[in-house]
Amino acid sequence: MRGGRRLFPLLLLALLRGLCHGREPAPGAVTCGSVLKLLNTRHSVRLHSHEVKYGSGSGQQSVTGVEASDDANSYWRIRGKSDSSCQRGTPVKCGQAVRLTHVTTGKNLHTHHFPSPLSNNQEVSAFGDDGEGDDLDIWIVQCSGTYWEREDAVRFKHVGTEVFLSITGEQYGHPIRGQREVHGMPAANHHNYWKAMEGVFIKPSMDPAKHDEL
Repeated sequence: MRGGRRLFPLLLLALLRGLCHGREPAPGAVTCGSVLKLLNTRHSVRLHSHEVKYGSGSGQQSVTGVEASDDANSYWRIRGKSDSSCQRGTPVKCGQAVRLTHVTTGKNLHTHHFPSPLSNNQEVSAFGDDGEGDDLDIWIVQCSGTYWEREDAVRFKHVGTEVFLSITGEQYGHPIRGQREVHGMPAANHHNYWKAMEGVFIKPSMDPAKHDEL
């Protein structure tokens, strides 16, 4: 009986710790300020941009999908709708509004009512200067849990036009031969799932003032 009395408080403590842990972000959560590559899980290409402008449509900087995993032009920084809404090291919640800023050129992932060059879906471009664009740079992270986890496939739904960031496999010719068209599609389907891949991730923290880089 004495052993049972000693065991009960230990079991209770373990249970309370488990309940508290459930409220905290998992170690694998994607966080604000992280720099990463995004893989389209259907077509196995990474979201990419470069200083090549569309020859039609908006004429803005093009966004494509590339097969190479080591291309430096495939890194994107995770930011909030405003800088104060996504402090560095804070886990990104499912349903949260974010901006994806292209690291090399400082332009934001963007879409608008222009037709895409190959599939005639909605054009996706990179827009703005030094990370500042407009309201058409805002995307909602759609995932199934509380936070965007690195191992999960997620969707990005555009706030302004309600399309999903997608790839359906169309390939460009010269001067970006073999790269895939990235566009917006109105329906959620297997062409618009993305997974976090290579990058520098800021460790999740309940206190945004405290963070470390992996």
